[in-house]
Amino acid sequence: MDIAYFTKTLEGLPLEKAAGITAGLGFDCADLLIRDGHAVSPDRPEEIVNAVKLFAAAGLRTPMATIDSTQPDDAASRLLGCCGEAGIGQVRLGFWRYDPSRRWQVQVDEARRDLDGFERLAERFAIKLTIQLHGGTLHSSGALAVQLLAGRDPIRIGAYPDPANQIIREGSEDWRLTLDILDPWFCCMGVKNSGWSPGAYGPQGQRAWHSDWYGLDEGMVPWNEIVPHLVATGFAGVLSMHSQYRVSREQALDKVRADLAHLRRLVAAAKE
Repeated sequence: MDIAYFTKTLEGLPLEKAAGITAGLGFDCADLLIRDGHAVSPDRPEEIVNAVKLFAAAGLRTPMATIDSTQPDDAASRLLGCCGEAGIGQVRLGFWRYDPSRRWQVQVDEARRDLDGFERLAERFAIKLTIQLHGGTLHSSGALAVQLLAGRDPIRIGAYPDPANQIIREGSEDWRLTLDILDPWFCCMGVKNSGWSPGAYGPQGQRAWHSDWYGLDEGMVPWNEIVPHLVATGFAGVLSMHSQYRVSREQALDKVRADLAHLRRLVAAAKE
């Protein structure tokens, strides 16, 4: 398994500094976020190759990148072409958002047509494109994501479960069921933790509940069960470690160090 650092936390930093921080945290690879305001902007796709070289100079591989594209247009084609040229084997696509004012089936049909185009681009550039399970989308759970993945070549289109997203958003389901449903396409997993805490009672006597992000060993996602399962089943994909903490960057990076150490302990214990 590759344990990659999702570079979202490093927004606004020069590439060299972002690479140095990632290496300093103890990671040996990165999930490069390609987004406005981040190390690489989607309107300058030619910088992707240079970014991978700079990360390599810091001792880091870049097996994965993240983009926000949901249309297989010329702009997406340029991004994916540069990812392929840079040797990035896997790219997470954007989110197909669910619009409650429109029929679900119509939206699914539209998303499937988009993915038809992306599957052709994946074949053209010899890369794999993934769909992340995320709240507010047509693919918040395994059961929903499979509606978009059914019939697709898992060499070119993959699934990206994210148990912490599913815990605190509408995609919650037993993690074993998620992985079972998505098995042919499962190639990446988002690693973070989350949970719910009780708030005050409202004027009608109903208690409010609040979600938040927690340390990997503190939230509701049972990583102590998931990691041994991944090891036992020979999972060889990417674990993309996220840092969603609502604190300063310096404090968030301290938490990432602790999360990475905990994840590696779990992996080591599962291999004993």
